[in-house]
Amino acid sequence: MHKPEKEPSRIGFYLCHCGTNIAGMVEVDRVTRYVAQLPGVALSRHYKYMCSNPGQELIQRDIEEHQLNRVVVAACSPLLHEQTFRAALAQAGLNQYYFQMVNVREHNAWVHTDRLEATQKAMALSRAAIQRVQHHKALEVKGTPIYPNAMVLGGGIAGIQAALTLAKAGKKVHLIEREPTIGGHMAKFD
Repeated sequence: MHKPEKEPSRIGFYLCHCGTNIAGMVEVDRVTRYVAQLPGVALSRHYKYMCSNPGQELIQRDIEEHQLNRVVVAACSPLLHEQTFRAALAQAGLNQYYFQMVNVREHNAWVHTDRLEATQKAMALSRAAIQRVQHHKALEVKGTPIYPNAMVLGGGIAGIQAALTLAKAGKKVHLIEREPTIGGHMAKFD
């Protein structure tokens, strides 16, 4: 995989209509025209549903055809579709961390009643994402070996219960108690 941070930015910008959720409040044509003029932007588009298979395929095709090395998607919450878009980048051969997502639905279209204000805010949020993505570096996911045993501090009722739960899950458990007996305060009651 090549390292785009050593090359000039060629950013693809994609604004999702999200049906009418975004396009009903934000002037998508105006935002994409504005973003197209920003430094580093090679391509600026809008599409009805970017998270759909055709939307993801559009991004993948554009990465190859326009030699994009960064992608910004302005759409709904990253909680819903950030991994969808990262996977699309990876399938196109671009490191998934050369990606930035902008929430222009919940943070913008759904909280505005004025179309001009919502459009201007979408432009500002998109401009910030374009500037940010230019500083992204290639990252890779690495596995880390873990020590599968567990140590439980405290031999009270909660500590004993935690130790039993872990043991039932197949973990070797070390129960540490500073007193000579376990049971905590419950051991004092008759």
